[in-house]
Amino acid sequence: MKNFGKYLTALFLAVTLVSVVGCASTRNQESTGEYLDDTAITAKVKAAIFNEPTLKSAEINVETFKGVVQLSGFVNSTHDINRAVEVTRRVTGVKSVRNDMRHK
Repeated sequence: MKNFGKYLTALFLAVTLVSVVGCASTRNQESTGEYLDDTAITAKVKAAIFNEPTLKSAEINVETFKGVVQLSGFVNSTHDINRAVEVTRRVTGVKSVRNDMRHK
């Protein structure tokens, strides 16, 4: 019975160490905070685009992943594409902008 207790304790310690080492192996800590930041950035970009008078009729979709904003959808002209990218870059928290917008 004593041997069984020693093996059980050793197994528990081994599992604990493996889980701690596994968590430490990730390069950056990723948490729900990043997801919430991306959600906030997406909302700010959508509001900024909606409040821009020249882009009211545009159909622009906004997605954000780790501060990188991807714009997709349809707009009327190249000027509208450039304007949407410019408005997006002014939003705080945006690291870069990927442009997948097309003309109607």
